[in-house]
Amino acid sequence: MPITQDEFRAALSRFPSGVTVVTTKDRDGMLHGMTVSAFCSVSLDPPMVLVCIEKTTSSHSALSDSGVFVVNILSEHQRDLSEHFASQLTHKFSDVDYKTGIDGLPILNDIAASLECRVEQAYEGGDHTIFLGAVEEVTVNDVRPLAYLHGDYRAIPH
Repeated sequence: MPITQDEFRAALSRFPSGVTVVTTKDRDGMLHGMTVSAFCSVSLDPPMVLVCIEKTTSSHSALSDSGVFVVNILSEHQRDLSEHFASQLTHKFSDVDYKTGIDGLPILNDIAASLECRVEQAYEGGDHTIFLGAVEEVTVNDVRPLAYLHGDYRAIPH
């Protein structure tokens, strides 16, 4: 018997993950950002990462069209940014501080790290697309990352 979505979510909630905001822009130059926990490293040589983006989001279309994205790894005090970018707001960057990186994409301020990427490949993954990105630039700050476990945000102890 197939598992239910609730069973699958319950199992995955036992796996702690970092919290990221993936930023990109559409063909008209409008900025897009979304909270993403489905992110991981793929390769050190060359440096590559992947993000999994739900196909029904407007950010999915933007990322597909632009072929570039930034993974902003949130710091432990940025729960509000995670919730902001998880919302359905249209203009998510109007009250958010950021600088620009690759192809003018937003890099959020005060984050733990950023990875600026170009899409190398895109793969079908059910209701998501798996975007494989070649990392062109990184920034690392000496702060602790935000984590998510059992449906809630967590700080990682020293």
